[in-house]
Amino acid sequence: MTDVTVSSSRPRAILPALEKIYLPLNTSAETLLRVLAGALLAVHGFGKITNPFGAIGMVEGLGFYPGVFWSPLLAATEFFGGILIAIGLLTRPAAFAGMIVLLVTVYFHGIVQGEGLFGAEKSILWAAILFFFAIRGANSQSVDAKLGKQF
Repeated sequence: MTDVTVSSSRPRAILPALEKIYLPLNTSAETLLRVLAGALLAVHGFGKITNPFGAIGMVEGLGFYPGVFWSPLLAATEFFGGILIAIGLLTRPAAFAGMIVLLVTVYFHGIVQGEGLFGAEKSILWAAILFFFAIRGANSQSVDAKLGKQF
């Protein structure tokens, strides 16, 4: 068996015929992940934005004082940050802020509530998705791209 050197940074497909299907969908798949992540984060934050001071006890229970400051900030981060991520505007800072919120929920479920990995796994996955967009930013199918600028 001989070594095959590929000049591109992308490995060759085992089934090259499939490249005709999945290569054109590459950008669309990333956009779908961003839109769904942002939309679901906004939906999750909707209850908090309608009652921005409703989480005062929870945030203070986690050690974030004063709760009157952190509770509305949490609500805005989830709701407005989710909308920004979904449309791809200021994607990196919105995703970074959302990732911090999710890392706090990893701590909350995994350690404070004593649920361990199984209690924190969903938050870990969400934090990883938001980390991806905090580093990568939005793609060509975003408001950031239409403006020609990214943070």
